[in-house]
Amino acid sequence: MIAATALLALATGCGSGTDEPGGGSTSTASHPSGATGRTTSRPVKDTSITAEPGERFTLTVDQNASTREYWYLVDPEPDSSVLVSRGQSDRQESGDETVAGAGHRHTFTFEAKGRGTTRFTLLHCTFTTCQGNTSTLPPETTGPAATPTTGAATPSQAPERITYTVTVD
Repeated sequence: MIAATALLALATGCGSGTDEPGGGSTSTASHPSGATGRTTSRPVKDTSITAEPGERFTLTVDQNASTREYWYLVDPEPDSSVLVSRGQSDRQESGDETVAGAGHRHTFTFEAKGRGTTRFTLLHCTFTTCQGNTSTLPPETTGPAATPTTGAATPSQAPERITYTVTVD
């Protein structure tokens, strides 16, 4: 019984079963110390963001290197006078223990700098939508990957692109 439960947990751990990008990703907005302290959570699909100068927010998505699933910040990148990227970080979904093949949470951090409006885009690649990409290198093209050599009759889909509009008041 324990072995069956462990096998079921392993088999279902490959996906979240949701229809959101990266398996139910969310974004969290928070202020750096000295700001109002307000924290806001949004789905990644919430592409219109309002922030105040000095405010930081994050967008967190699921990704899994073992299945060649990656997210990238691509052109158009934000206007640096309005919004700057403060980097990216990863947290494994299986807790503190590193598990081969396990997915992880990939977080993009941004900081609002000055008043204005800017846009940026996140690109979601999977093994069927991109080719020539790695965890740190986006694909050379954002078009569909070549048709798989497994005899599939239809070409791959284009990778998902989510463009965000950020207004800093």
